[in-house]
Amino acid sequence: MKLNRKGFTLMEMLIVIAIVAVLISVAVPVLSSQLERSREAVDLANVRAAYAQVSTEALLGKTDVTVTVNLKQKQAGWQSVDPVNIGGIVHSKNEGETDNWKGDAAPEGNCVVSYDEIHGVVLTWSGTAAPGEPSHPFDTTHTQFFDNVLYKTDFWKNGEVKQYNFEFDSRCPDSSYIPQIKEALKGNMTNSLLQQENCTWAFLGDGRDGYTADRYLFWTSLDTNKVGAGVKIPVLIQTGDGKYYVSETTTGERTKGNGTQKKTYIAVSEQITEKKDYKKFLKAEAQYSSLTEAYDAYVKALADPKYEGVRATQTSAP
Repeated sequence: MKLNRKGFTLMEMLIVIAIVAVLISVAVPVLSSQLERSREAVDLANVRAAYAQVSTEALLGKTDVTVTVNLKQKQAGWQSVDPVNIGGIVHSKNEGETDNWKGDAAPEGNCVVSYDEIHGVVLTWSGTAAPGEPSHPFDTTHTQFFDNVLYKTDFWKNGEVKQYNFEFDSRCPDSSYIPQIKEALKGNMTNSLLQQENCTWAFLGDGRDGYTADRYLFWTSLDTNKVGAGVKIPVLIQTGDGKYYVSETTTGERTKGNGTQKKTYIAVSEQITEKKDYKKFLKAEAQYSSLTEAYDAYVKALADPKYEGVRATQTSAP
């Protein structure tokens, strides 16, 4: 009888190893995510139980009772649910502190559940792994730039720009619209993304009723007047329906006025007139779930060597 001693070839072994590596790379993040969700579920259940205990004690007249819940989660914030609802206290990501919600959940942290005679039950979160200083130069709780800024202006309320294509660029001189937008910013926000020094932003898109998703906010940390026209720059984009992207535009020269009143400025993007042209900026692989994630991606994009020239304009003398 002839024995078959043929084994696997080197190529077959390499293919098997490659397949196993791919499966592991997919499975490990999924497993890690599921474990974190489980830990957060336990934390939420424990805090809700503490909420019920403190609420009951308060109804019985014992308003000085506090319960401390040690957290099991390994990541700051909440990965599995948004908004978080604990006994009717509802809190969304990036919302900031409220009368009933102080701080944020963090690894190795805890939640102190107490009672305030004015505001009711208060949840105070803390953790040794929580960052001591803000990781962003702007107030991350300010995200509603359409609802709380653009839509608050008189010209928008009066329907002056209910047209197919509008553009309000912050670099436009003698604009009748930009001062109103800046006033709405000042009245509703402090240290927001749009209020960062030397940044350039523009609201663009379709102003007609029913076209909310076809409106866009383009933002860059660069002073486009220093960058010049025809230069590619990274931009952070927020759409009217609350989505975030990081993309690239080419700066464009605009003219305001006529004759001796003629002035030029550099807008955040070349002229865009068609809806399909806006869509080119919104690539699925560059979409982000929050303003902070998009900003972090923008900073990473700006660090690309191809933007070395435009980065230099941030530190050049005016």
